[in-house]
Amino acid sequence: MSVETRRLTLLLALARLGSMRAVAEELGYTTSTVSQQLGVLAGEVGATLLEREGRRVRLTPAGRRLADHAVTILAAVEAARADLDPAAEPAGTVRVAGFATAIRRSLVPAAARLAAEHPAVRLRVLEQEPAEAFALLTADDVDLALVYDYDLAPRSVAAGLRATPLWSASWGLAVPDTHAASADADAPALFRRFAATPWIVNSRNTADEDVVRLVASLAGFEPAVAHRVDSLELVLELIAAGLGVGLLPDDQPPAPGVRVLPLRRPEVTLRAAAVTRAGRERWPPLALVGDLLAPDGEGEGGRSELRA
Repeated sequence: MSVETRRLTLLLALARLGSMRAVAEELGYTTSTVSQQLGVLAGEVGATLLEREGRRVRLTPAGRRLADHAVTILAAVEAARADLDPAAEPAGTVRVAGFATAIRRSLVPAAARLAAEHPAVRLRVLEQEPAEAFALLTADDVDLALVYDYDLAPRSVAAGLRATPLWSASWGLAVPDTHAASADADAPALFRRFAATPWIVNSRNTADEDVVRLVASLAGFEPAVAHRVDSLELVLELIAAGLGVGLLPDDQPPAPGVRVLPLRRPEVTLRAAAVTRAGRERWPPLALVGDLLAPDGEGEGGRSELRA
């Protein structure tokens, strides 16, 4: 069934005013136009909407039921029009899936500003690794995905998605602080010193393992992955306990028992991005959140992005 909302407006006005002449005068139509359009509406819904009562017409029971529905339908259309109006105050719930660091670094400050300046925009947050966030975005279960890749292990973005760079961060090799490894060595030479050491990688994303295996291959060995862990805090504890080595941000706050050695030649850079479905970024609440997620000035976020 296809129904034009302007015909529902005429029906609702007739229910309120009681005559086609009154409807025509109020809405700027001729009486014959009102009559004709209500006849078309009856054909669209497949029901008799009006019946004669002397020289007047009144709504049939079906007409009254449709008029009741028209109240809800027209209100929903008006709400949608206001919601999509770029000039309107943004309102709605933005569903976000992202990795913990991006939520903490980018989304939490944005949430504070939203609460203070745009209380009608709400956030629903899911902590997810990139593959999980991409799957939710593709299924339209979230509106925004905060994801990452590495310059040495770039990730492509599927057709129909749009990635905007946020920030980047250098990563280093975290080792027990009892180890005398030089911080000036090239990355392959540094890795080679830990060829016989257990390695720690992420359990729900392969990007850092891909980087570890790439640099290890340059050093001429295959790393023995012993532990798969999501939490950076737990990675620190495992390294401090002497249970392995792994990649961590080189600006990581000092932790007892751990050194983070910078990686050079090649460097390892994590690149964070905000990803939306193409065209969805123009939805006012999502556009507002996107603006608030602008790079925070740290790193070189404006120069790195996931590849389309």
